[in-house]
Amino acid sequence: MTTDATGLTSGIDLDALDPATRPQDDLYRHVNGKWIDSHEIPADRAMDGAFRALYDQAEVHVREIIQDAPTGSTIGDLYASFMDTERIAELGTAPLDEDLALVKDAGDIAALTRALGTLQRTGGAAGVRFWVDNDAKDPEKYVVYLRQSGLGLPDEAYYREEQYAALREKYVPHIARMLAFAPVLEAWGVTADDAAQRVYDVEKQLAGHHWDVVRDRDATLTYNPMTLADLVASAPGFDWAAWAEALGVPAGAFDDIVVREPGFATGFAALWSELPLLDWQLWITYHVVSARAPYLTDEIVEANFDFYGRTLTGAQEVRERWKRGVALVEGALGEVVGAEYVARHFPPSNKERMDRLVEALVAAYRESIQGLDWMTDETKAKALTKLEKFTPKVGYPVRWRDYSGLVVDAADVVGNVRRSNAFDQDYELAKIGKPLDRDEWFMTPQTVNAYYNPGMNEIVFPAAILQPPFFDPEADDAVNFGGIGGVIGHEIGHGFDDQGSKYDGDGRLEDWWTDSDRTEFEKRTSALIAQYDAFRPAQLAGSEAGAEVPEGSEAATNGHVNGSLTIGENIGDLGGLSIAIKAYRIALGKPLEEAPVVDGLTALERIFLGWAQVWQSTGRDEEVLRRLATDPHSPNEFRCNGVVSNVDEFYATYDVQPGDALYLAPEARVRIW
Repeated sequence: MTTDATGLTSGIDLDALDPATRPQDDLYRHVNGKWIDSHEIPADRAMDGAFRALYDQAEVHVREIIQDAPTGSTIGDLYASFMDTERIAELGTAPLDEDLALVKDAGDIAALTRALGTLQRTGGAAGVRFWVDNDAKDPEKYVVYLRQSGLGLPDEAYYREEQYAALREKYVPHIARMLAFAPVLEAWGVTADDAAQRVYDVEKQLAGHHWDVVRDRDATLTYNPMTLADLVASAPGFDWAAWAEALGVPAGAFDDIVVREPGFATGFAALWSELPLLDWQLWITYHVVSARAPYLTDEIVEANFDFYGRTLTGAQEVRERWKRGVALVEGALGEVVGAEYVARHFPPSNKERMDRLVEALVAAYRESIQGLDWMTDETKAKALTKLEKFTPKVGYPVRWRDYSGLVVDAADVVGNVRRSNAFDQDYELAKIGKPLDRDEWFMTPQTVNAYYNPGMNEIVFPAAILQPPFFDPEADDAVNFGGIGGVIGHEIGHGFDDQGSKYDGDGRLEDWWTDSDRTEFEKRTSALIAQYDAFRPAQLAGSEAGAEVPEGSEAATNGHVNGSLTIGENIGDLGGLSIAIKAYRIALGKPLEEAPVVDGLTALERIFLGWAQVWQSTGRDEEVLRRLATDPHSPNEFRCNGVVSNVDEFYATYDVQPGDALYLAPEARVRIW
């Protein structure tokens, strides 16, 4: 790469471009094709690419921080407990005894209800999960949310769709294999094979009450406030109060709750009272063994990975032990690690430049909203008010979490996991009744990701994502606007996607649109859904993995993208790139034609190439199919190509004409923000 007059590079590796693929036909492969064709996915993962490369880098940095921690420190002892394979082998399945005794000794459903709560508190089985967040209708107040759970397969569709029949046939033997490690089966007089079928039957019935992935992302349908008394009345058969008490829920914390899927709560409670006690004991036993498996002997780790790794995702090998140890420390002590990570790897200059980029993207959204020809002035004014109330957070939190109450024992990894889960639960429940903490972060600085939080109307960019190819301090602005600028625009765009647009600037779930504007918006989103429904990953074409499945089913994708599941992310992507281009023009302060040419590339070429290179990825068929069923993000090839085909500047930059594979007629292009 060469530099321009400012001394900055283009940020594009010209040698990596694929001259055999025209950008007009496939921008994604034009930028990433050489890498995709030559790259071998490491045996311990199901997918690899730009995001994963940054993850690997952050993982190494975190390992260095952990290894530098003194003996006897919380970080050092937690990591040591996981790395002590001799101690883990010596203990065998003994760390399961405490958990499984609760299940075995439960003589009736009332006792088992309390056992379920106790185990859930420490990270064991759960039929209904909970977390604490601000109330969507009263965002200054914390409230408990309940959501469906209880399955061992990725989603309810896996229990009913023909396309997953082969996986189901492998899942039941996996349950049996894991239950064989539980010494309680003999006491119940049941074989592992019989027990596995009973566990699967319980899960299949639970799955019948689960909401599907499309319905479950609807912010309006999933907001169902009620009191504990309301829940007891609408979902009889399960002693909700006894369960909450066993969970360690403080008095009054469950007085007001939000139940995301009330139909599931009703169905779960009915099954709890109707099914035989032993069925539930076996179901809990399996989920306890499964939850503890990563922290037990190598034999148990391998048995667990054989299904959840090899079968479900296609990964071939268990990750190296040190990597799994780093993940444990990250999950339990993320902000302790994060504070040191920021000190070592996030210079103030990166934050300053990112702050300027965020300001530019917000300014571009402001200009775009003001110029919309399909939205009335009334709704525009409210959209602009929401935009002005956005809170950007870059790099790291202003205040670090205190972990001083967490007890860690270097000789007790399973006990550490139990205590960490209970510690986190108590931290969440302690929020009830307190003022909303708008300084809290829900990702650590070393996380390679970003998020929009509608309840707080905030966009958050952890330090670890602010690296090439997303953000390159040595590159000129164009490629950075195409990379991290598009990500910033994407996260802002979530505030105005099909669900985020239901929240106002204060984070309140409230309809601030006129009926006519909402209709116009949905006309555009419906067109985008139809576009993405037609997309099918190139690697699945003609493969057994992408075989046809029965029509007429919500989850039957035929190996295609589910446009209704991914619409929120697709709106974010489309708005992200479109607004990033506008933001670059504003920041440039002169016509795009006068922008510098670097490495023979115009500014718009660098923006589009920057956008394409951040989506570089390749995955195993099993993982691609799993994500098609459950992931609200489209496959990366469509996060690139599906977006640029709707952006007018792409046509002008590459002279895209009818007959080119990415060409859409002007009237077919979706323009929202």
